[in-house]
Amino acid sequence: MKDRIRLTTLCSIAALSLALTACNQAPAPPPPDTHDADVKAIGDLETQWSKDYASRDAEKIVSYYADDAVLMTPGAEAIRGKDAIRAALKGMMADPAFSLTFQASKVDAAKTGDLGYSWGTYQLAVTDPATHKLIHDHGNYVTTYRKQADGSWKAVADIASSAVAPQPPPKHA
Repeated sequence: MKDRIRLTTLCSIAALSLALTACNQAPAPPPPDTHDADVKAIGDLETQWSKDYASRDAEKIVSYYADDAVLMTPGAEAIRGKDAIRAALKGMMADPAFSLTFQASKVDAAKTGDLGYSWGTYQLAVTDPATHKLIHDHGNYVTTYRKQADGSWKAVADIASSAVAPQPPPKHA
């Protein structure tokens, strides 16, 4: 009986020691700080993206968006998903007067390394489909980026806000 009690006591002490040792494990090291590299990557991506608009290549331009991205532009409903954004871009690219440039004023990224954003200004030229007159627009934008599994950054929310006041509807005689 004494041997059985000793064995039980010994097993209990061993189990307790293992449990306490497991609880005292050193915490996992924090993930590496990639903030500055992430900010630079997003800034470089934005600079190239703006340049790529001059190519008028909708496939190249849509490649900056995640599959589940949303694009919000002044005076239009939100465009959801990469395929819908592609179709909208192809329509815009068909306009010979189309031109878009943008410049980030601020780029930042979360310390977690998975989200980032930029905001800045844009300039846009398009032909008004109703009047066939050239429209010059300018304003501000905010773009939210998500880091992809391959380490690249893709836009998940791209929102533009025009600084040009909307025109009143034409008066009918």
